[in-house]
Formats: sequence, structure tokens, C-alpha cells
Amino acid sequence: MPPFSCTDLSPSQRRQLLRTARRSIEQGVDSAAPLRLDLDALEPVLREPAAVFVTLTEAGQLRGCIGSLQARDALAQAVANAAFNAAFRDRRFDRVGAAELERIEIEISVLSKLESWQPGSRESLLQELRPGVDGLLIEDRGLRATFLPQVWEKIASAEEFVGQLMQKAGLPAQHWSSSIQLHRYQTLSFHEN
Repeated sequence: MPPFSCTDLSPSQRRQLLRTARRSIEQGVDSAAPLRLDLDALEPVLREPAAVFVTLTEAGQLRGCIGSLQARDALAQAVANAAFNAAFRDRRFDRVGAAELERIEIEISVLSKLESWQPGSRESLLQELRPGVDGLLIEDRGLRATFLPQVWEKIASAEEFVGQLMQKAGLPAQHWSSSIQLHRYQTLSFHEN
């Protein structure tokens, strides 16, 4: 089955996925395991393989963000897994505790298929990158990192976006090489509230 193509989801499907994410986190607090879904009971679109990220915030601050760039699991199960991992396995943060559950806000990003992209130069990359639209994955020298399109809300310029992404990967901000591999993608993102 082909990967999820970032097709729009109905409002009820979005709400169902947000409930799935929250239930997976709540179950994680209680049992230290992600929610396992009966996929046969779900609508077909929620059973399609999809790459997703789940971002958790608390009082507007990042509290966890984990996902996958490749479509491996059914959309609903991918959301449950990513929500659990964002809450309990993001090494940048302590595990989410029961007292925090009501303060955590969940955002789900369903990724389009990765598009291999070779702009030829750093200057071309900066000119062709679409602020607010493109997410970017960089890989070079065995290092890799990605920024979701939502990062544009906090980083205004393409130069800063690419520089910070390079640093996130462990490369110099101004890095460029003939071996660099770039992939861009878009997301369908929705959140609680």
C-alpha cells in the first residue's frame, strides 16, 4: 500500500487521532506502554501507512516531539506510538507525569512523502526553500536532522532555518558539501484547542 500522501482528513478523523494520541499518553502514565489499536475497527484512511510526528507543548513551550519520516505503521497506530514516545522517550525532557496531563497540548503532523532535492548550492537551497511550507531533512557525513514546517513560526529567515538545522545535525551552521543529501516535505498539522 502506498504511503499516506498528506491528503486532508475530516474534522472527525482529526479529533479521533488527537484522542488516540492523548489516550496513548494516559496509558503510558499508567502502564509504561503505548496504546495498541484494533486497526480493523478503524476507517480505511486511518489504516493507511503514514509518517507522523507528535509535538507536545506545555504553556507554549516544547515538552516533547518525536515521530518518523518514513511511513511504516498505520496512521492511527503511528500517532499512538509517536505520542507515547514524545511523552516518555524524548531525551531532552523528563517523562511526562500524571500531574502534567491536563496542561499538555498535542499537535499531530502527518507528513507527505519525502522529496529528494538537490538544489546544487547553498544559495539555491536558500532561494528555493519555501518558508512556512517546507520541512527539511538534511543528511551528511553520517549526521542527520529535520525541522518540521512549523519551525518557521519561530525562525523567520531561510538562512537561519538552514543554519540552525545544520547545527541540530552536528554540522557547522554554514556547512555545504557535494555529499549533502536533502529531502523536503510538507505536513498536514492539527492540534487540540
